[in-house]
Amino acid sequence: MIHIEQCWNENLLTAEGKIMHERAHDASISEKRGDVIILHDLRIKSSVLGVSGACDVVEFHQSDDGIPLHGWDGKWLPYPVEYKRGKSKEIDADRLQLCGQAMCLEEMLCCEVKEGALYYGETRHREKVLFNADLRNEVVEMLKEMHDYYKRGYTPKPKKCSGCKSCSLKDICLPEMNKIKSVRRYINDSIEGDEE
Repeated sequence: MIHIEQCWNENLLTAEGKIMHERAHDASISEKRGDVIILHDLRIKSSVLGVSGACDVVEFHQSDDGIPLHGWDGKWLPYPVEYKRGKSKEIDADRLQLCGQAMCLEEMLCCEVKEGALYYGETRHREKVLFNADLRNEVVEMLKEMHDYYKRGYTPKPKKCSGCKSCSLKDICLPEMNKIKSVRRYINDSIEGDEE
């Protein structure tokens, strides 16, 4: 809805998320803590996946298996960290986003990114995410589907779930409309009801 229909709506949760991300997306902040370089708002893209964006934070951990970074001695392994306002979810949406970022970093930096982390503001806890083949394949398949929707200008029908109640777009998306009967079914049910 955001990209195809150009729809957006703020709510308390999106406003809180925006505030939480202000520091994460301050590109002027870079720091070194021991054997870790921390970069904020690192711009990424992938020609193979056809996506671009920004990582909240990318930590570069010093490692002999890493890559050289301009302006820094030694070799460094990228470790993306995505900040989320809430808490860990059972669905893979956050993990898929992070894996997509790792795949962009791999293409840009010519290295392998095996893992990263999701930081959840509500629990103040990091969740380590391993970028296995299944997660990577799902990223590729979902992006193909998204590109197809975008080319066709088609917004898929919403699938109502528990997350809908806190979504800022619920009043535009109207996921509960999928529950409404077709006119034909409504008329048939009404006729059958009158016969009783």
